[in-house]
Amino acid sequence: MKIRIYYEDVDAGGICYHSKYLNFCERARSELFFSQGSSPIQGEYHFVVKHIDADFMASALFGDTVTVHTSVAEFKKASLIMFQEIVNQEGKLLFRMHVTLACMKGNRVSKILESYKAFLNPEHL
Repeated sequence: MKIRIYYEDVDAGGICYHSKYLNFCERARSELFFSQGSSPIQGEYHFVVKHIDADFMASALFGDTVTVHTSVAEFKKASLIMFQEIVNQEGKLLFRMHVTLACMKGNRVSKILESYKAFLNPEHL
């Protein structure tokens, strides 16, 4: 997923706020579903972030176009781990993270639906 860095994303020096990388990754995870005509919310089921392990390597700058790459690293019974990277237009790695997402049914942890597993299969990403 490509994202342009706008004025709202940067400080007075034109450097992208580090917190924006998390927003960009969240947007990319949702876009995985939207781009396939689906939604990350299916009835009462949805995902919540349980844990993030993030590394900030370099800064994006005002006007840059960054790309967020997203893949599933591991499926568990009620959670999954995704790996996400953000690179700039030159392919320089700016940010990477592993994010653990817990599957929820309403406000309770739930086994991941088979439809989610099929959709998030690495062959589809």
